[in-house]
Amino acid sequence: MKQFKPQPGFTVLAYKLALDPNTTANRHLHSHGGAARAAYNWAVAYITAVWWQRKAEQSYGIAEDQLTEWRSWSLPSLRKAFNEDKRTNPRFAHWWGENSKEAYNTGLANAAAAFDNYAKAKSGRRKGRVMGVPRFKSKRKAHPTCRFTTGTIRIEPDGRHVTLPRIGRVRFHEDASRLRALLDAGHMRILSATARLHRGRWFVSFQVEEKHRLVKVARPDTAVGIDLGIKTLAVLADSGGVLGEEPNPRHLERAQKQLRRAGRVVSRRQGPDRRTGQQASKRWEKANRARNKIHHRVANLREDTLHKMTTRLAREYGTIVVEDLNVAGMGRNRRLSRRVADAAFGEIRRQLTYKTRRRGTRLVVADRWYPSSKTCSRCGVVKAKLPLGMRVFVCENCGLVIDRDANAGHNLAALAARTTGTGVAGDLDLVKAKSKPRGADRKTRSTRPRHEAGTGRAGGTIPSPRAGAETGDRQQDTGAQLVLW
Repeated sequence: MKQFKPQPGFTVLAYKLALDPNTTANRHLHSHGGAARAAYNWAVAYITAVWWQRKAEQSYGIAEDQLTEWRSWSLPSLRKAFNEDKRTNPRFAHWWGENSKEAYNTGLANAAAAFDNYAKAKSGRRKGRVMGVPRFKSKRKAHPTCRFTTGTIRIEPDGRHVTLPRIGRVRFHEDASRLRALLDAGHMRILSATARLHRGRWFVSFQVEEKHRLVKVARPDTAVGIDLGIKTLAVLADSGGVLGEEPNPRHLERAQKQLRRAGRVVSRRQGPDRRTGQQASKRWEKANRARNKIHHRVANLREDTLHKMTTRLAREYGTIVVEDLNVAGMGRNRRLSRRVADAAFGEIRRQLTYKTRRRGTRLVVADRWYPSSKTCSRCGVVKAKLPLGMRVFVCENCGLVIDRDANAGHNLAALAARTTGTGVAGDLDLVKAKSKPRGADRKTRSTRPRHEAGTGRAGGTIPSPRAGAETGDRQQDTGAQLVLW
């Protein structure tokens, strides 16, 4: 996939807008998405055919130097082979000219990236879970998508339509006059456009090169600690001690009654069966669309809630402190997995990461082993145990009685002062977090990091979080990771 480098003073951003295509435009969009999927499946078959051929030849005892040569999966090689095959292959010979070349290039580029990720994961050069061999995309399950990098990509002067290569003029569902004004002023340039069918409707995403426009946040000298949870989505505590709460709307839980009813209707219809080749009935498809519509509404409500919260925080505070939560581990708890998924802790951190980067502010990520809930925010004493069922923090040393989440928010807000030196936006004293041992995420007795004397063992104390804001230059970091953009 082509990567763009921004010019000095510009940055690469993306804008996603919904479309309202008419019947003709909808047919063209589906055709381009299907062409991209067909090109992807062709590339997978083209590469894996040689793998199976070599495996069969090895079983016959053929020497290594006489085996069929490997085929390259780089994008130029795939594009050259596809152009030679598309005119004679019966799958493409009669209709490949109906779509833009960008549709086929999208599928080939995605296949090249998939094989590259598989090779890197196989050799240990890729972070994350091991990637499997790329598989064919199903027409029923795949999301039609097409990326345009050349040709006519234009937002019309009325701000209500977009022109895409070979597809033509498509109407926006929302007004894009602001983007058109930036284009006319020379503050923006469109690099590419990606059309994708998502949650039952078409969207277009513009990758643009936009001029830097840094806007000063409302409180640049204030740090806020965010303690995420299920009962309350986020408890906020800034360096001035002001508390705030973001209630958890629990969109998925509210829709459970509707989903159960829709699921029962789907189960009574004749659905598809890959083992017997049974096709889904029209009534099953209609009931499945009704059930998917409920899921789409839940996802849209969740996305709207998270974007409004993270945007408000990024606009107001100069420093934001969050926890490095083990969301994957929390999702394995069968009693909490659905509520954890509905809260979307990982999505909150992802949005805060790029929104603070865009506004030139700081995001401090507390270490996963930092005891924000067990530490007294007044005197700094660390409790040995604090079960999840205990929602009120009571300090036996100073007698502080405070809500558990509020106490954690105060500790996170004060952590910014000890990490950056003074806690004032713009003053940096970067302290790296302690590395964790292998397998530390499992939280077993043998893999827990050893606590140093007086820094978290039962009965020990750490410097008071509130006192750290005043004498931050003399404090030692208790485990934080600063993400600076």
